Amino acid sequence: MSRPFTLRAAMLVALAALASCAPDAPLSAPDNLRAARDVVAPSALVGTIFINEVESNQGTPGDWIELYNAGSEAVDLSGFYIRDDNNARTDRLPAGSVIPAGGFLVLDEGNQFAFGLGAADQARLFAPDGVTIIDQYSWPTHAATTYARCPDGSSNWATSTLSTKGAANDCSVRVVINEVESSGDDAGDWIELYNPSLAPADVGGFVLSDNNDAQRYVIPAGTFIPAQGHLVFLESTFGFGLGGSDAVRLFRPDGVTLADSYTWSVHAATTYGRCPDGTGTFVTTQASTRGSTNNCGAPTAAVKINEVESNGDVVGDWVELFNTSAQPVDLSGYVFRDNDNTRGYTLPGGTVIPANGYLVLLESQFGFGLGGGDEARLFAPGGVTLVDSYAWPTHAALTYGRCPDGTGAFASTTVSTRGTANVCGTPLSFLAWPGSATVSTVDAANTFGSNMSGLSFQSVAGVPTGVVWAVKNGPGTLYRLTNVNGIWTPRASRLWSNGKALRYPDGTGDVDAEGVVARGTAIYVSAERNNNASSVSRLSILRYDVAVENGATLVATHEWNLTAALPAVGANLGLEGITFVPDAYLTARGFLDESKGRAYSPADYPNHQGGLFLVAVEGTGMVHAFALDHVNGSFTRVASFAGGYPGAMDLTFDAELGQLWVICDAPVRVAAPCIASTRRMVRSHVASSSCASVSSVRRACPTPTTKASRSRRYRLA
Repeated sequence: MSRPFTLRAAMLVALAALASCAPDAPLSAPDNLRAARDVVAPSALVGTIFINEVESNQGTPGDWIELYNAGSEAVDLSGFYIRDDNNARTDRLPAGSVIPAGGFLVLDEGNQFAFGLGAADQARLFAPDGVTIIDQYSWPTHAATTYARCPDGSSNWATSTLSTKGAANDCSVRVVINEVESSGDDAGDWIELYNPSLAPADVGGFVLSDNNDAQRYVIPAGTFIPAQGHLVFLESTFGFGLGGSDAVRLFRPDGVTLADSYTWSVHAATTYGRCPDGTGTFVTTQASTRGSTNNCGAPTAAVKINEVESNGDVVGDWVELFNTSAQPVDLSGYVFRDNDNTRGYTLPGGTVIPANGYLVLLESQFGFGLGGGDEARLFAPGGVTLVDSYAWPTHAALTYGRCPDGTGAFASTTVSTRGTANVCGTPLSFLAWPGSATVSTVDAANTFGSNMSGLSFQSVAGVPTGVVWAVKNGPGTLYRLTNVNGIWTPRASRLWSNGKALRYPDGTGDVDAEGVVARGTAIYVSAERNNNASSVSRLSILRYDVAVENGATLVATHEWNLTAALPAVGANLGLEGITFVPDAYLTARGFLDESKGRAYSPADYPNHQGGLFLVAVEGTGMVHAFALDHVNGSFTRVASFAGGYPGAMDLTFDAELGQLWVICDAPVRVAAPCIASTRRMVRSHVASSSCASVSSVRRACPTPTTKASRSRRYRLA
């Protein structure tokens, strides 16, 4: 965006001295790789090294991935990469990661990899080149136990009977007794079995019995129960009745090993059934459901659509459900739709929402996006009876949510709280501009062009007044300004007298530089496009090393291209501002890491230079926080939040006051030029649901000043 060069007091005086960055050091290959790795191409390990078992639902101590070596020799996997479905989340296996012949190697969350595994996710193993895939596995939802190859190293995946971390997989058939009719309906007594796995279960040879060993029925060979399906055996088939005080027992084909059982003392008024199917305890059902999902009596009205994200956060669009009742609700077979009846998502068997708890449905699960004017609808099994719905006319700045949860009306939230209590809060308060209204010109006339975009003040040893770094967006240029006799000028250093042209890492392009922040000798620039391809968005953070004055051109040492990770915007409505917030500030305030659903932990992000880089998007007014890996060039969008205005043109973090300033300065695009300041930092974007202990927000909207013919001014406090 082209605009006059106006410097605000907040940008000159609010930025504290920033610590110097440690020099970037490439990650060298481990020294102790096996000699075989020098002569055997990593691709040769395809079909030998397998992802063998996956725990995605918080095992011990957390999520984990088990590898299996089907070969006859040990293999050193030091330097190999493990990733989930997001290329930005990648970790390199440490030296000594050896997997024995015919053996296992377990990779633990928080140890060998820093990210968690989701309900619908993927595990991938890459060679040291980071490109060659050795093996991969994807799953649609959390397993009841784990997902495992059956047998080890085979092509067949199934839900394991038992979790076998670091040992041979347990692939025995896992079938449970699910519902029992003992007092006779129109078909007599009956027993319902349920298969909780994602593969058909062969129950041929299994034995059904009651509490009398003499009464036994052998299930015929070739009898299968579908994946997450039911199979009913009638009294007329198994040949004996069930009493008022009786039991049902299921034995494995040896006739001795008990697979499952249930005992009761009196006939049920309806039936006895597991709630939820396959995993829950037996209760008296509200209605007999022979061959289908058990009716456990939780009123349909207890489940509410509670929060909606329609404009994509770090996991895409999503809808949150809330259970207002004091008992779990089985949502197996329920149907979720938007405003289009031709598409819908049926919740899989075993989907349970806890008492007074939350269930989040992700775009990656339901398979379609939510629009700016759309609707979220939840239907009972069969997709006909509407349970709850919410329609909205346009995207929310953050999300739409009920306040309070489950019972209140929908409103725009002040914090996105996927899977936790909604925070609607009170509107942000507006205060008068705290500084002086005086405007003074402190640069020499006719020095710069008309496209100066961003500033960053830096305390520098040997420079009493410090240095202001400035970027121009067309042509992309970086200036180094020092105060000489009261005038900020680029002439303090001969090689900086005309600024330096900014290039991409390959030495080409004209960087549309919009924002800048200094970190020691590293300068980070936010850019929305390459001016040589001005119609195409290229939302990037670029790093430049200014330790050496090497002529009139600077070539970026790094580029983090964020385009695919952010909602689409026009080519001239992209990244405007950039700032840096240190880890110490974030952790002290319990900053919420949306990508992991818990408090931000610096240990999750190696090589991120001690903090998060925040960027402001002009077209949406949103601020996004990124962890940038300076070794492998990856990044993670840690959080997103609304800046408070329709457009955000710059932002800066005041380290001394602990405030983040969000700036909008184009009256032709928004109602009035404004500056937003928040000590609450990211609009109470903290792990705790309470905001009472956090300082209030300040916004200042000064009266617009008429620009003189020399529009390049600093507004001083």
